[in-house]
Amino acid sequence: MLRTFLSLFAALIFSVTTALAQSPDDIVWVQLEAQPSLSQASENIRAYAQRMDDVNGFSLGGGWYAVALGPYRREDAENVLRVYRSEGVIPVDAYLATAREYRSQFWPVGANQLTDPQSIAPSGQQTQTTDVVIVETPAEPQIVPAPQQPDETVREARASEAALPRAEKKTLQEWLKWAGYYNSAIDGSFGRGTRASMSNWQADNGFEVTGVLTTLQRETLRRQFFAVLEGMNLQLVSDLDAGIEIIVPLGAVQKASTAYPFVQYEATGDTPAKVLLISQGGDQNTLFGLYDIMQTLDIVPLDGPRERKNASFVLTGENNSVVSHTEVSLKEGQIKGFTLVWPAGDEERRTRILGEMQASFSRIGGLLDPAAGDDTAQDIDLISGLQVRKPKQSRSGFFIDRKGHVVTTAEAVQNCTKVTIEEDYDVQVSVIDEALGIAILSPTSSLAPIDVATLRDGAPRIQSEVAVAGYSYEGALGAPTLTFGQLEDVKGLRGEQELTRLALNAQPGDWGGPVFDAGGSVFGMLLPRDTQSGQQLPDEVNFAVNSDAIRALLAQEGIQASLSSNGATMAPEDLSKQASDMTVLVSCW
Repeated sequence: MLRTFLSLFAALIFSVTTALAQSPDDIVWVQLEAQPSLSQASENIRAYAQRMDDVNGFSLGGGWYAVALGPYRREDAENVLRVYRSEGVIPVDAYLATAREYRSQFWPVGANQLTDPQSIAPSGQQTQTTDVVIVETPAEPQIVPAPQQPDETVREARASEAALPRAEKKTLQEWLKWAGYYNSAIDGSFGRGTRASMSNWQADNGFEVTGVLTTLQRETLRRQFFAVLEGMNLQLVSDLDAGIEIIVPLGAVQKASTAYPFVQYEATGDTPAKVLLISQGGDQNTLFGLYDIMQTLDIVPLDGPRERKNASFVLTGENNSVVSHTEVSLKEGQIKGFTLVWPAGDEERRTRILGEMQASFSRIGGLLDPAAGDDTAQDIDLISGLQVRKPKQSRSGFFIDRKGHVVTTAEAVQNCTKVTIEEDYDVQVSVIDEALGIAILSPTSSLAPIDVATLRDGAPRIQSEVAVAGYSYEGALGAPTLTFGQLEDVKGLRGEQELTRLALNAQPGDWGGPVFDAGGSVFGMLLPRDTQSGQQLPDEVNFAVNSDAIRALLAQEGIQASLSSNGATMAPEDLSKQASDMTVLVSCW
């Protein structure tokens, strides 16, 4: 009924409208949607074609594919858009598009209405329109259009198919599998399953159903398979300096620089892509070192599978922005491989390009010179010209027992994908006490701290000298620093018994660090400054949660902390060494 109604509506429009010759922009399409995947666009087109006529598929470029109705005169298209939208048949954000917005047509197969549109109207006639009247009529049997004439007879198609090498037959099965028609073994043997998949593909693409693909049909399937790579300009590149031959998507990247051990290809357009060729001499230790270094780079996100073997490794990193894939192997003292970085969400094209790179990668003569590259631009945050991944924020913490538990501020570990100490050791957040502002971290592997904090039993005297140890510059310096000040009060401004008030100038990187008395005992943990209350205190006013509150929380979690009473005053250099041995950098990634 719905298909009859839509066909009738279109017929009514054309029966009551005549038009004079139009400019190209007056011949338009009603664009229904755009998809970043050819297979998804084709699937949606088939669904639309079940309930309406004039369904088309066009490539938009950049890996996007449009589903559109038409072509229509502009005034007719406006009526189609208005009525279909009001009836809920098409998306509410559908709009009118001209041929200038489309690059090539992939549906219906063989159609080319961009350069040779159907005759829409005779020239030289005046345009007249009348209101459209919707009339429901009983459903009639659907008229199936006559199938396209094959380029070969079935007998000829069987003969041309039989002449295909086994590798090409396997490729056909791979294409049918990609298109969603074949789900069995890729063996080059065209049995019942392969024939059924060919028949289903023929039926969905408007060909006569024979179960044998003609030469034209095989070419059509090939074009569909490679349409997602349109504009990628896949070219086999032979880099003699690196000694690598590999297919590179030169439509998206171009060679930009060389900095041992990387040859870098940077994005040339809107697609944030990157390719690295990796080439250096070395042994297994060099390979393992490269594996560790690659994981510190910004182009390798933290999440994703990774595997290191005796003579190779594979790294996959992914986040909301990109997917990064690296493959490297060691052979005869040469370490070679590649990295592909591609935007997240464009998975079909990424996997296809990656497959081409994997299949084409080969070692040729040559090895990148260790002196290769430009050293004029120096930056501690760069490795061979590549940005080192940096944490979202870094704070301080301190070891509280010999098992490696760490006390830090709750603010340090909020909204983190991963938390590390000293940037090398993974830890998990065991406890967060929002009221006290304390977090307790547990190591994921055994640690042996050089020193641990000794919590003071009771508070020091007011106006006595104190010091906070912390990574004031969030890891820019390789060790914690001591900031000296005074204990102003043993409670908060509102009388909070779990707080102490300090007079010292601290940085955000110091938050979570231990606060020492003159004898080296920890009597508190430095808290972040309150930025939510709207009250601005002097810069030197800071607060710490006291050792009694910390000890009570640790006991609640079954963690035993060492205690001390008043001790002899320590020399600053001794206090600095003790603080350095127990204070850690806590990083949120």
